[in-house]
Amino acid sequence: MPHVSQEPRLPSARGPVSAAVAEYLRGSGPLPGHAEIADAAAYGDDLQLALYLCYELHYRGFDGVAPDLEWDPDLLRTRAAVEDRFLSALRADTAVHESVDAAIAELLVEPVDGSGVSHYLRKEGELWQVREYAAQRSLYHLKEADPHAWVLPRLWGRAKAGMAAVEFDEYGGGRADRVHAKLFADLMTDLGLDTTYGRYLDAACAELLATVNLMSLFGLHRSLRGALVGHFAAVEITSSPGSRRLAEAMRRTGAGPAAEFFYDEHVEADAVHEQVVRHEVIGGLLAEEPQLAADVTFGIDATGHVEDLLAARLLSEWRAGRSSLRSPVDMESPHIS
Repeated sequence: MPHVSQEPRLPSARGPVSAAVAEYLRGSGPLPGHAEIADAAAYGDDLQLALYLCYELHYRGFDGVAPDLEWDPDLLRTRAAVEDRFLSALRADTAVHESVDAAIAELLVEPVDGSGVSHYLRKEGELWQVREYAAQRSLYHLKEADPHAWVLPRLWGRAKAGMAAVEFDEYGGGRADRVHAKLFADLMTDLGLDTTYGRYLDAACAELLATVNLMSLFGLHRSLRGALVGHFAAVEITSSPGSRRLAEAMRRTGAGPAAEFFYDEHVEADAVHEQVVRHEVIGGLLAEEPQLAADVTFGIDATGHVEDLLAARLLSEWRAGRSSLRSPVDMESPHIS
Protein backbone atom coordinates (compact mmCIF):
# COMPACT_ATOMS: atom_id res chain seq x y z
CA MET A 1 0.00 0.00 0.00
CA PRO A 2 1.54 3.36 -0.98
CA HIS A 3 2.59 5.73 1.78
CA VAL A 4 0.35 8.76 2.17
CA SER A 5 2.11 11.65 3.86
CA GLN A 6 0.31 13.31 6.77
CA GLU A 7 2.76 16.21 6.76
CA PRO A 8 2.16 19.40 4.77
CA ARG A 9 4.49 20.51 2.01
CA LEU A 10 7.03 23.22 2.67
CA PRO A 11 5.59 26.56 1.56
CA SER A 12 7.15 29.13 -0.74
CA ALA A 13 9.62 31.49 0.92
CA ARG A 14 8.65 35.11 1.58
CA GLY A 15 12.11 36.63 1.96
CA PRO A 16 15.73 35.81 2.77
CA VAL A 17 15.12 34.56 6.33
CA SER A 18 12.31 32.15 5.49
CA ALA A 19 14.14 31.08 2.32
CA ALA A 20 17.26 30.15 4.30
CA VAL A 21 15.26 28.25 6.94
CA ALA A 22 13.34 26.35 4.25
CA GLU A 23 16.53 25.40 2.41
CA TYR A 24 18.11 24.21 5.65
CA LEU A 25 15.07 22.03 6.27
CA ARG A 26 15.52 20.56 2.79
CA GLY A 27 19.10 19.69 3.70
CA SER A 28 20.95 22.36 1.76
CA GLY A 29 22.16 25.87 2.41
CA PRO A 30 23.15 27.82 5.54
CA LEU A 31 20.77 29.23 8.11
CA PRO A 32 20.10 33.00 8.08
CA GLY A 33 22.52 35.27 9.90
CA HIS A 34 21.62 37.50 12.81
CA ALA A 35 21.87 40.60 10.61
CA GLU A 36 19.24 39.23 8.21
CA ILE A 37 16.95 38.39 11.13
CA ALA A 38 17.43 41.83 12.68
CA ASP A 39 16.53 43.48 9.36
CA ALA A 40 13.28 41.51 8.94
CA ALA A 41 10.05 43.23 9.98
CA ALA A 42 8.90 41.74 13.28
CA TYR A 43 5.31 41.18 12.08
CA GLY A 44 6.18 40.78 8.42
CA ASP A 45 5.80 37.84 6.07
CA ASP A 46 9.45 36.79 6.05
CA LEU A 47 10.08 36.61 9.78
CA GLN A 48 6.66 35.20 10.66
CA LEU A 49 6.94 32.43 8.07
CA ALA A 50 10.45 31.55 9.25
CA LEU A 51 9.17 31.26 12.82
CA TYR A 52 6.17 29.22 11.70
CA LEU A 53 8.48 26.79 9.88
CA CYS A 54 10.55 26.31 13.03
CA TYR A 55 7.52 25.82 15.25
CA GLU A 56 5.74 23.42 12.92
CA LEU A 57 8.53 20.90 13.49
CA HIS A 58 7.06 20.46 16.99
CA TYR A 59 3.63 19.62 15.54
CA ARG A 60 3.40 17.55 12.35
CA GLY A 61 6.53 18.71 10.60
CA PHE A 62 6.79 18.89 6.82
CA ASP A 63 6.82 16.30 4.07
CA GLY A 64 10.41 15.32 3.26
CA VAL A 65 11.88 17.08 6.31
CA ALA A 66 13.75 14.85 8.75
CA PRO A 67 11.91 14.61 12.09
CA ASP A 68 15.23 14.87 13.97
CA LEU A 69 15.54 18.49 12.85
CA GLU A 70 13.03 19.33 15.58
CA TRP A 71 15.98 19.36 18.02
CA ASP A 72 18.76 20.46 15.67
CA PRO A 73 21.00 22.78 17.79
CA ASP A 74 21.79 25.20 14.98
CA LEU A 75 18.16 25.50 13.99
CA LEU A 76 17.14 26.06 17.61
CA ARG A 77 19.68 28.87 17.90
CA THR A 78 18.23 30.47 14.77
CA ARG A 79 14.71 30.02 16.14
CA ALA A 80 15.76 31.71 19.37
CA ALA A 81 17.01 34.75 17.44
CA VAL A 82 13.78 34.96 15.43
CA GLU A 83 11.72 34.53 18.60
CA ASP A 84 13.64 37.31 20.30
CA ARG A 85 12.86 39.64 17.39
CA PHE A 86 9.14 38.82 17.66
CA LEU A 87 8.93 38.85 21.46
CA SER A 88 10.85 42.12 21.76
CA ALA A 89 8.41 43.76 19.35
CA LEU A 90 5.44 42.38 21.29
CA ARG A 91 6.79 43.73 24.57
CA ALA A 92 7.47 47.12 23.00
CA ASP A 93 4.17 47.44 21.14
CA THR A 94 1.63 45.89 23.51
CA ALA A 95 -0.26 48.22 25.82
CA VAL A 96 -0.38 46.16 29.02
CA HIS A 97 -3.03 46.62 31.72
CA GLU A 98 -1.95 47.32 35.27
CA SER A 99 -3.38 44.05 36.58
CA VAL A 100 -4.89 40.71 35.56
CA ASP A 101 -8.27 41.83 36.89
CA ALA A 102 -8.19 44.99 34.77
CA ALA A 103 -7.24 43.03 31.64
CA ILE A 104 -10.02 40.49 32.20
CA ALA A 105 -12.58 43.20 32.98
CA GLU A 106 -11.95 44.76 29.56
CA LEU A 107 -12.35 41.39 27.85
CA LEU A 108 -15.77 40.99 29.48
CA VAL A 109 -17.05 44.23 27.95
CA GLU A 110 -18.34 44.04 24.40
CA PRO A 111 -16.95 46.88 22.22
CA VAL A 112 -19.50 49.62 21.63
CA ASP A 113 -18.51 50.25 18.02
CA GLY A 114 -18.81 46.59 17.01
CA SER A 115 -16.04 47.01 14.46
CA GLY A 116 -14.31 43.63 14.73
CA VAL A 117 -14.13 40.85 12.16
CA SER A 118 -16.98 38.82 13.65
CA HIS A 119 -19.19 41.93 13.72
CA TYR A 120 -18.37 42.64 10.08
CA LEU A 121 -19.04 39.09 8.93
CA ARG A 122 -22.31 38.94 10.89
CA LYS A 123 -23.65 42.21 9.51
CA GLU A 124 -22.34 42.49 5.97
CA GLY A 125 -19.79 39.82 5.17
CA GLU A 126 -20.15 37.95 1.90
CA LEU A 127 -19.70 34.22 1.39
CA TRP A 128 -16.28 34.64 -0.25
CA GLN A 129 -15.10 36.54 2.83
CA VAL A 130 -16.44 33.82 5.15
CA ARG A 131 -14.47 31.29 3.08
CA GLU A 132 -11.31 33.37 3.27
CA TYR A 133 -11.68 33.72 7.02
CA ALA A 134 -12.03 29.95 7.39
CA ALA A 135 -9.04 29.28 5.13
CA GLN A 136 -6.85 31.65 7.17
CA ARG A 137 -8.02 30.38 10.56
CA SER A 138 -7.54 26.76 9.49
CA LEU A 139 -3.83 27.08 10.32
CA TYR A 140 -4.86 27.09 13.96
CA HIS A 141 -8.23 25.37 14.04
CA LEU A 142 -6.97 22.19 12.36
CA LYS A 143 -4.70 21.82 15.39
CA GLU A 144 -7.04 23.50 17.83
CA ALA A 145 -5.94 23.20 21.48
CA ASP A 146 -2.55 21.69 20.59
CA PRO A 147 -0.45 24.81 21.35
CA HIS A 148 -2.15 25.16 24.73
CA ALA A 149 -1.47 21.53 25.63
CA TRP A 150 2.23 22.36 25.97
CA VAL A 151 1.52 24.15 29.25
CA LEU A 152 -0.01 21.17 31.06
CA PRO A 153 3.28 19.70 32.37
CA ARG A 154 4.18 23.18 33.65
CA LEU A 155 1.11 23.57 35.87
CA TRP A 156 -0.08 21.77 38.97
CA GLY A 157 -3.03 21.71 41.35
CA ARG A 158 -6.14 23.69 40.43
CA ALA A 159 -4.51 25.27 37.38
CA LYS A 160 -3.55 21.91 35.87
CA ALA A 161 -6.93 20.33 36.64
CA GLY A 162 -8.85 23.26 35.16
CA MET A 163 -6.67 23.43 32.08
CA ALA A 164 -6.96 19.69 31.51
CA ALA A 165 -10.76 19.87 31.84
CA VAL A 166 -11.03 22.54 29.16
CA GLU A 167 -8.57 20.76 26.87
CA PHE A 168 -10.56 17.53 27.27
CA ASP A 169 -13.60 19.34 25.87
CA GLU A 170 -11.52 20.79 23.02
CA TYR A 171 -10.47 17.25 22.13
CA GLY A 172 -14.07 16.09 21.94
CA GLY A 173 -14.43 14.64 25.43
CA GLY A 174 -12.93 11.39 24.16
CA ARG A 175 -15.05 11.25 20.98
CA ALA A 176 -13.14 11.57 17.71
CA ASP A 177 -16.15 12.99 15.87
CA ARG A 178 -16.43 15.82 18.42
CA VAL A 179 -12.79 16.93 18.39
CA HIS A 180 -12.92 20.64 17.59
CA ALA A 181 -10.32 20.29 14.84
CA LYS A 182 -12.60 17.71 13.19
CA LEU A 183 -15.60 20.01 13.56
CA PHE A 184 -13.65 22.78 11.84
CA ALA A 185 -12.71 20.42 9.02
CA ASP A 186 -16.45 19.75 8.60
CA LEU A 187 -17.02 23.52 8.46
CA MET A 188 -14.39 23.77 5.73
CA THR A 189 -16.09 21.02 3.75
CA ASP A 190 -19.35 22.96 3.85
CA LEU A 191 -17.47 25.97 2.47
CA GLY A 192 -15.81 24.04 -0.34
CA LEU A 193 -12.34 24.28 1.21
CA ASP A 194 -9.59 21.67 1.22
CA THR A 195 -9.33 20.17 4.72
CA THR A 196 -5.72 19.01 4.28
CA TYR A 197 -3.63 20.09 7.27
CA GLY A 198 -1.52 23.13 6.36
CA ARG A 199 -3.12 23.47 2.94
CA TYR A 200 -3.52 27.26 3.19
CA LEU A 201 -0.15 28.15 4.65
CA ASP A 202 0.99 29.76 1.39
CA ALA A 203 -2.22 31.78 1.21
CA ALA A 204 -2.30 33.03 4.81
CA CYS A 205 -1.22 36.59 5.57
CA ALA A 206 1.59 37.45 7.97
CA GLU A 207 -0.83 38.74 10.58
CA LEU A 208 -2.55 35.35 10.73
CA LEU A 209 0.81 33.58 11.08
CA ALA A 210 1.59 35.88 14.00
CA THR A 211 -1.55 34.80 15.87
CA VAL A 212 -0.56 31.13 15.57
CA ASN A 213 3.11 31.79 16.30
CA LEU A 214 2.14 33.63 19.48
CA MET A 215 0.51 30.47 20.86
CA SER A 216 3.53 28.34 20.01
CA LEU A 217 5.93 30.91 21.45
CA PHE A 218 4.11 30.95 24.77
CA GLY A 219 3.42 27.22 24.80
CA LEU A 220 6.94 26.01 24.05
CA HIS A 221 8.66 28.06 26.75
CA ARG A 222 8.21 27.18 30.41
CA SER A 223 9.33 30.69 31.29
CA LEU A 224 6.26 32.00 29.41
CA ARG A 225 3.70 29.67 31.02
CA GLY A 226 1.96 32.63 32.62
CA ALA A 227 1.65 34.34 29.25
CA LEU A 228 0.22 31.13 27.75
CA VAL A 229 -2.43 31.04 30.50
CA GLY A 230 -3.21 34.69 29.74
CA HIS A 231 -3.51 33.92 26.04
CA PHE A 232 -5.81 31.00 26.77
CA ALA A 233 -7.97 33.20 28.98
CA ALA A 234 -8.25 35.85 26.27
CA VAL A 235 -9.32 33.25 23.71
CA GLU A 236 -11.88 31.55 25.94
CA ILE A 237 -13.40 34.71 27.42
CA THR A 238 -13.96 36.34 24.03
CA SER A 239 -14.89 33.16 22.17
CA SER A 240 -18.52 32.76 23.19
CA PRO A 241 -19.83 36.19 22.03
CA GLY A 242 -17.57 36.11 18.97
CA SER A 243 -18.74 32.62 18.06
CA ARG A 244 -22.36 33.71 18.40
CA ARG A 245 -21.78 36.42 15.82
CA LEU A 246 -19.92 34.04 13.51
CA ALA A 247 -22.71 31.46 13.80
CA GLU A 248 -25.12 34.17 12.66
CA ALA A 249 -22.77 34.98 9.78
CA MET A 250 -22.76 31.33 8.73
CA ARG A 251 -26.56 31.23 8.76
CA ARG A 252 -26.95 34.54 6.93
CA THR A 253 -24.54 33.57 4.14
CA GLY A 254 -25.87 30.00 3.85
CA ALA A 255 -22.52 28.48 4.73
CA GLY A 256 -23.98 25.11 5.66
CA PRO A 257 -25.03 23.11 8.74
CA ALA A 258 -21.53 22.01 9.79
CA ALA A 259 -20.30 25.60 9.51
CA GLU A 260 -23.13 26.76 11.73
CA PHE A 261 -22.58 23.91 14.19
CA PHE A 262 -18.90 24.67 14.74
CA TYR A 263 -19.61 28.14 16.06
CA ASP A 264 -22.84 27.16 17.84
CA GLU A 265 -20.79 24.54 19.71
CA HIS A 266 -18.27 27.18 20.78
CA VAL A 267 -20.99 29.53 22.06
CA GLU A 268 -22.10 26.96 24.61
CA ALA A 269 -18.78 25.28 25.41
CA ASP A 270 -16.71 28.44 25.78
CA ALA A 271 -19.23 30.12 28.06
CA VAL A 272 -18.48 27.31 30.51
CA HIS A 273 -14.76 27.35 29.74
CA GLU A 274 -14.59 31.06 30.56
CA GLN A 275 -15.56 30.40 34.17
CA VAL A 276 -13.13 27.50 34.53
CA VAL A 277 -10.26 29.49 33.05
CA ARG A 278 -10.88 32.57 35.17
CA HIS A 279 -11.45 30.88 38.52
CA GLU A 280 -9.48 27.63 38.29
CA VAL A 281 -6.71 28.10 35.75
CA ILE A 282 -5.78 31.73 36.43
CA GLY A 283 -6.92 31.63 40.05
CA GLY A 284 -5.05 28.39 40.69
CA LEU A 285 -1.89 29.54 38.92
CA LEU A 286 -1.67 32.83 40.80
CA ALA A 287 -2.44 31.18 44.13
CA GLU A 288 0.64 29.01 43.58
CA GLU A 289 2.83 31.49 41.67
CA PRO A 290 1.66 35.07 42.30
CA GLN A 291 4.83 36.40 40.69
CA LEU A 292 3.41 35.35 37.29
CA ALA A 293 0.61 37.92 37.38
CA ALA A 294 2.46 40.32 35.07
CA ASP A 295 3.07 37.49 32.57
CA VAL A 296 -0.62 36.54 32.59
CA THR A 297 -1.54 40.16 31.90
CA PHE A 298 1.02 40.38 29.11
CA GLY A 299 -0.37 37.20 27.56
CA ILE A 300 -3.90 38.62 27.55
CA ASP A 301 -2.85 41.94 26.06
CA ALA A 302 -0.38 40.55 23.52
CA THR A 303 -3.18 38.33 22.23
CA GLY A 304 -5.34 41.39 21.74
CA HIS A 305 -2.49 43.15 19.96
CA VAL A 306 -1.89 40.46 17.32
CA GLU A 307 -5.63 39.92 16.85
CA ASP A 308 -6.05 43.64 16.26
CA LEU A 309 -3.31 43.52 13.61
CA LEU A 310 -5.11 40.65 11.89
CA ALA A 311 -8.49 42.37 12.06
CA ALA A 312 -7.05 45.56 10.57
CA ARG A 313 -5.56 43.57 7.67
CA LEU A 314 -8.71 41.57 6.93
CA LEU A 315 -11.12 44.48 7.19
CA SER A 316 -9.00 46.89 5.17
CA GLU A 317 -8.80 44.38 2.31
CA TRP A 318 -12.43 43.33 2.43
CA ARG A 319 -13.80 46.86 2.64
CA ALA A 320 -11.75 47.69 -0.43
CA GLY A 321 -13.24 44.68 -2.22
CA ARG A 322 -9.90 42.84 -2.25
CA SER A 323 -8.92 39.36 -1.12
CA SER A 324 -7.13 39.05 2.22
CA LEU A 325 -5.21 36.03 0.93
CA ARG A 326 -1.71 36.11 -0.53
CA SER A 327 -2.68 33.70 -3.29
CA PRO A 328 -5.98 32.51 -4.77
CA VAL A 329 -7.71 29.58 -3.13
CA ASP A 330 -9.35 26.95 -5.28
CA MET A 331 -12.79 26.02 -4.02
CA GLU A 332 -14.36 22.60 -4.20
CA SER A 333 -18.09 22.27 -4.70
CA PRO A 334 -19.43 23.79 -1.49
CA HIS A 335 -22.45 22.70 0.50
CA ILE A 336 -24.35 25.80 -0.58
CA SER A 337 -26.89 25.15 -3.29
